[in-house]
Amino acid sequence: MVNATVAEAREAPVAADAGTLAASAGCGKAPTLRSGTHTIQSNGKNRSFILSIPDSYDNTRQHRLIFGFHWWGGTAEQVASGGSDGDVYAHYGLRRLANNTAIFVAPQGIGNGWANSGGEDVTFTDDMIRRIESDLCVDTAQRFSLGFSYGGAMSYALACARPTTFRAVAAIAAPGAISGCSGGTQPFAYLGIHGVGDNIGAGRGLRDRFVRNNGCTPQNPPEPSSGSRTHITTYYSGCRAGYPVAWAAFDGGHQQGPVDGCAGCESGARSWVKTEVWKFFTGDTPTPTPTYRLRSESAGRCLDVTGATSGNDTQMIVWDCHTSANQQFTRSGQTLQVLGKCLDVPANATSGTRVQIWDCHGGANQQWNVNDNGTITGVQTGLCLDTAGTANGSAVTVATCDGSADQRWAKA
Repeated sequence: MVNATVAEAREAPVAADAGTLAASAGCGKAPTLRSGTHTIQSNGKNRSFILSIPDSYDNTRQHRLIFGFHWWGGTAEQVASGGSDGDVYAHYGLRRLANNTAIFVAPQGIGNGWANSGGEDVTFTDDMIRRIESDLCVDTAQRFSLGFSYGGAMSYALACARPTTFRAVAAIAAPGAISGCSGGTQPFAYLGIHGVGDNIGAGRGLRDRFVRNNGCTPQNPPEPSSGSRTHITTYYSGCRAGYPVAWAAFDGGHQQGPVDGCAGCESGARSWVKTEVWKFFTGDTPTPTPTYRLRSESAGRCLDVTGATSGNDTQMIVWDCHTSANQQFTRSGQTLQVLGKCLDVPANATSGTRVQIWDCHGGANQQWNVNDNGTITGVQTGLCLDTAGTANGSAVTVATCDGSADQRWAKA
């Protein structure tokens, strides 16, 4: 694998400002391109791609243009056809979700990979765009790319090298910048999807480039624990308008189609991934989930998961406030979530029972009232969240409410 570290000499297509409709040269023309495999010359080599044009194609309507890059050893045909999952997973499942609003491209990599030597795969992408948009009606402000593994790394390379050409990319289980990152200094809309058992540090590193570039508020977003069989999607707050960053971590390994509730299952047809990607690409993004710490009034320290361990029954303590994920809470309904788990007390707890984290299940022992007077009371017991001391490592329990500073908490 050879990283592309030199700037591409050829001029790249330039998109309009984000959100602006910009018709390609092919708008209004009778098209000559058809769905199927096409071959072009790029960097003196024959390169091929599979084009999927909507059955209801209208040359006066500007379409999204979406590239789907295959994985190491994969093929363009597997992306275009959906592989063993069939049409429901064609183009990573986005073709059906697009409902005739997008033109899809599945390029074929040299040697079934995306080494991008000397930037040749970025140039190939430029050449495909020129060929397609000279003939078909594309909204040049709505170009996207996604891919799994090596295909995710190639999409990342495009985010770095062509930030004004593409609107957004989604990198699924990208193993690092193995397709290079020429440039990589401009803001760009980026979605990273990664399994917690799959060198997740590599995915975090790719994500954090655009957290910085986009001016997002730094955080360690919650990630599910091993065995939870779920995923957690976080939209960063504070990002520059039009340049969101999202991170979807899931309990699994090197997978492109993980399924919630099913250990190790791989099914593009049943996976949540395609829906998350489509939401991100189309701008149907939720309001960023606010995260905050809970600081004890008496201790001046924050509610903390012991040792940053996400296993069930890990107990809570107070500790000097910091920015790590084991002090970052989110509120969902009446639950308080941290590290992908819920704040929990054992069923029918009594005064003095230690507070812990546990897989979220919706029970009353995981529901809390956050009150205006600073107290946090358990729905099941009516007891107050209480710190048993003020030193680092002091236990956090539930106790009979008494109005003391030990039972008052502030968002920090």
